[in-house]
Amino acid sequence: MTRKEPRRIEIFDTTLRDGEQAPANAMSSQDKLDLALRIEALGVDVIEAGFPASSSNDFDATQAVSAALSRARVATLSRARRDDVETAVQAAGGRNHVLQIMGTGSDIHLEHKLGITRQQAIEDAVDAARFAASLGVETVAVGIEDATRGDLGYLQQLTERAVEAGARYIPVADTSGCASPAEFGDLIARIRSWAPSPVRIGVHCHNDFGVATANAIAGLEAGADDVQVTVGGIGERAGNTAMEEVCAFLAYKGERIGLYSTADLAGIYSVYNRLREIIRLEEPRNKAIFGKYAFGTAAGIHQAGMLRNPATYEYVEPARFGRERSLLISRHSGRAVLRHLLGELGLEIDKAGLDEIYRRYIFERAESDCEDISVLRERLAADLAPVPG
Repeated sequence: MTRKEPRRIEIFDTTLRDGEQAPANAMSSQDKLDLALRIEALGVDVIEAGFPASSSNDFDATQAVSAALSRARVATLSRARRDDVETAVQAAGGRNHVLQIMGTGSDIHLEHKLGITRQQAIEDAVDAARFAASLGVETVAVGIEDATRGDLGYLQQLTERAVEAGARYIPVADTSGCASPAEFGDLIARIRSWAPSPVRIGVHCHNDFGVATANAIAGLEAGADDVQVTVGGIGERAGNTAMEEVCAFLAYKGERIGLYSTADLAGIYSVYNRLREIIRLEEPRNKAIFGKYAFGTAAGIHQAGMLRNPATYEYVEPARFGRERSLLISRHSGRAVLRHLLGELGLEIDKAGLDEIYRRYIFERAESDCEDISVLRERLAADLAPVPG
């Protein structure tokens, strides 16, 4: 059996738009430009600058970002309206521009948000797509918002009509974050069959059930070409698919599933910290990859293994993501970490002495007391250093 060649997944970053939808300070156009250039340096393929028709700030930011990018393509968002499309083209031009027209995938959105019929929604999307193509937009996209709650017959008609109108990219959104990986993968496979190559399929997932990354991976395995992500998973409600999680998964599991990304893993963390500064986002403690203690442990059993070989409890390697591992000293730590520190200090202690040190420095700690191993090392060095003499 012939083995299929690995398929490169494009990374489509929407941090500049979705980051503003989290409870945080809005980004200025200069902030967006700063982040866009940092994100481009990671090797990201497409950077969404914003929704130019929504505000003068988004228009100005889109102009600045589209002019500054040297390698990545710029993306914009538009409603299925000619005036939105025209504004997006005024901001970003046509070359290297992925102009995303929002199609509507579910009856609940058609009825309660837009107040239009399925047929009207299709005609609006088709008209906007044709208009965008007539303005010289390089990549016309018709996205399907709330696709995971849509009727399959309607979704097929919307997809096929969009492609006929010139759309060459179909991003599919689990807008309410309601899908399971199996459900989302099945939907992407169907849309892939309705829009065969060279039309590209994208996945845009929300994290309401905590499965945005799992859903995105399922969509990629089912035939999608790119994944829409945000740095740190920032976005409305529970957030969007996190760039670092997808890139980590592809780095470690991509060979097994025949997918890979060329994004720079080590650089994402510094971009995330810059994003946190801009929108005043508190540092999370236990978030995957970027949590304060994502690569730290206070458990004595874990520490004993990791001191011998970090791979005992550490599958994802912190250095690959610009992070460092940390051993945290608490009441849950054991004697193994003390033996390690005493050995580093060149101190020989018998069992009774070790038990006494354990009592003083570990067992009698306050329940909430926790410190980095380097702090305890300094304390032991000061307390147990030989008296000159």
